[in-house]
Amino acid sequence: MATPRYKRILLKLSGESLKGDQPGIFDDRRLVQYAEQIKEIRQMGVQVGIVIGGGNIFRGLKGAMQGFDRVKGDQMGMLATVINSLALSSALAAQGVKARVLTAVRMEPIGEFYNKWRAIECLEAGEVVIMSAGTGNPFFTTDTGSSLRGIEIEADVMLKGTRVDGVYTADPEKDPTATKFTDITYDEVLARNLRVMDLTATCMCKENNLPIIVFDMDTPGNLLKVVSGEEIGTLVHN
Repeated sequence: MATPRYKRILLKLSGESLKGDQPGIFDDRRLVQYAEQIKEIRQMGVQVGIVIGGGNIFRGLKGAMQGFDRVKGDQMGMLATVINSLALSSALAAQGVKARVLTAVRMEPIGEFYNKWRAIECLEAGEVVIMSAGTGNPFFTTDTGSSLRGIEIEADVMLKGTRVDGVYTADPEKDPTATKFTDITYDEVLARNLRVMDLTATCMCKENNLPIIVFDMDTPGNLLKVVSGEEIGTLVHN
């Protein structure tokens, strides 16, 4: 078995990707695909922390645009990430992978209350740790939550799994002339105003020297390729 490039990762997953092309909240096949890919890298000995969004259920910012109180909307979004985290942990358990859900808001027995040392203890014990409910505060996205958790658990890299295969000069789904970066610095991301993540999350990663690899998670096998050191997606770094 190949030696992984990274010992500990923070995997950021899109909640909307869990929906796939299905009319409901979840695409069961997508959950299974994700669980299978995570199992592959866990078997290599990689310690896996996960933060997942809630966009397939509710987005706080979108709710605010529709008249919701922003704080309540963000709290609803936090709960959406907990639902997704429970779904993914269940899919992992079905694959025989030990997974633990930690929450940034107290809600035992649904999940254990998050703290850095407990998360690292579980990672070192071989569990996949899914850190839900964002930062526990309104006005922060799950991008910022993933940056914060990645820095806290001392991850070697953040792997941002999306439906796009990297960072482009423009949105490739809207602009057919957009070109892909294989490698880009945080300074250039900020100068070009590229929406790799929101501004707060990008600055946190830059200031704490946490590299990001943006890649297509929806293609089975890609997570293993990234962890093995294959140059797919886009590396964002200082």
